[in-house]
Amino acid sequence: MPCSPSCAELPVVGREHAPNLIAWLEGQNVVVKAPPRDINAAIANQDVDVVLRIGPDFPAQWRKSLPAPLEIIQDSTRQDAQIPVQRLQGLLSAYGGQTGSLRLLARGVSPGTATAIQIRRTDLATPEAQRGRMLSFILPYFLIISAFLGGAALILDATAGERERQSLEPLLATPAPRGAIVSGKIAAACLLALVSLLLTLLAFKLGALLSPTVGRQMEVSFLAIAKLVLILLPMVFIGTTLLTYLAASAKSMKEAQSHMTWLMLLPMLPTIVLLVNPVKTQMWQFAVPFLAQNQLILKVVRGEVVSAQQWALYLAAGFGLAAILWFAATRRYQQEQLAISG
Repeated sequence: MPCSPSCAELPVVGREHAPNLIAWLEGQNVVVKAPPRDINAAIANQDVDVVLRIGPDFPAQWRKSLPAPLEIIQDSTRQDAQIPVQRLQGLLSAYGGQTGSLRLLARGVSPGTATAIQIRRTDLATPEAQRGRMLSFILPYFLIISAFLGGAALILDATAGERERQSLEPLLATPAPRGAIVSGKIAAACLLALVSLLLTLLAFKLGALLSPTVGRQMEVSFLAIAKLVLILLPMVFIGTTLLTYLAASAKSMKEAQSHMTWLMLLPMLPTIVLLVNPVKTQMWQFAVPFLAQNQLILKVVRGEVVSAQQWALYLAAGFGLAAILWFAATRRYQQEQLAISG
């Protein structure tokens, strides 16, 4: 049975134990389907959002007018699965309320018969994912902005600052290739940004050692720090090359610094989009700047494994964009008007 956009698909384990409940759910525009073979893997891979399990003791408890157990299987750290889980819980609560009311009318008031079903949740979120939930909104932006604009001060001074001080013209008049000049500036700024990023990550490690609270909220092992450095390394080059191109077009430091306002807002876009419209992790997301870093940082904080395909796509897209921006910056330095102070 195909599912329309207004309906919801629900994998159910043990549907034969509660045919009336299944029929009622189907009447509420829910398409009941067979459960996956490996429920844990299906939820971890985001193939399904939630699974309902009806135990074999459900019919006996139901006939005795005792709370009949149902089990909602979910991952509470998946933002995109919260709406389906809440909808299922609401439907089950409504069904239980209706049945309880009918029992009260038929048999009288009794605390045991007032509760028709008993819902028990099984949360498949890993301990690492639960610890990183509180930092999932703040940490990605903080780390991305540190990598993206870590070399801003140096690269702005080495481009727009030198142009304003009229020290760029003698440098460009030397026999050194302009591509080598701009590459040297970019390399110096990237090195500064990388050192700043390493100090920031080591500060998290030190904080975890001194404060158990920080250590419980996120994965701060040296392996996790190495993964974060690899994730943010393309962003260091992207931010520095982009700033080099923008600053080369500015005639003064003040004009170059005017770009900082909107540049600082760029890393916030993925967090805002995911809050407004939670989506499942898909392969194409690892090729989108800022969104890819956001998703990968969350995976590391949650203690999840990043596949080789995801690493390959991310690194290729990240360094590819950095190469394009580097080429644009070197082409900008080839223009003669760059040596003319405004």
